[in-house]
Amino acid sequence: MTARNATFECGGAQIRSHTRHLATVVAVHGDINSDNVDTVSDRVRRFILTKDRLVFDVSDVKAIGSEALSMFRMIGEDCAAAAVDWAVVASLPVRNLLRGSEYEATVPLEGSVSSALHHFAEAIDTRRELLLPLVRKSA
Repeated sequence: MTARNATFECGGAQIRSHTRHLATVVAVHGDINSDNVDTVSDRVRRFILTKDRLVFDVSDVKAIGSEALSMFRMIGEDCAAAAVDWAVVASLPVRNLLRGSEYEATVPLEGSVSSALHHFAEAIDTRRELLLPLVRKSA
């Protein structure tokens, strides 16, 4: 995948990234299973290196194996280590996988890509409001 908006074929899953103003959206379509989970995980984790907010859109994933739980753990750990905000837009199979798992509470689920971007925009506004009094005092 050389271009930022190219599609990467990954053994039953297709990965496409879109750079937006507020975040990079990495969308996965198809199935995530034991044959491709490591490759999918590696591809998604590369976008954390950009230090941009990440929306991991798996809303079009039709089937997902339990081995994908480690993918969510690694992405979450990498985002935390890099101080990158992230959100996951999940299909019903992905939500079912996360439900009841140890990662259910740590994966930041959003209902749609637009709601994830809106959440990021609100967080930016909140930070600005918190910093504004500090800027005014120093001026």
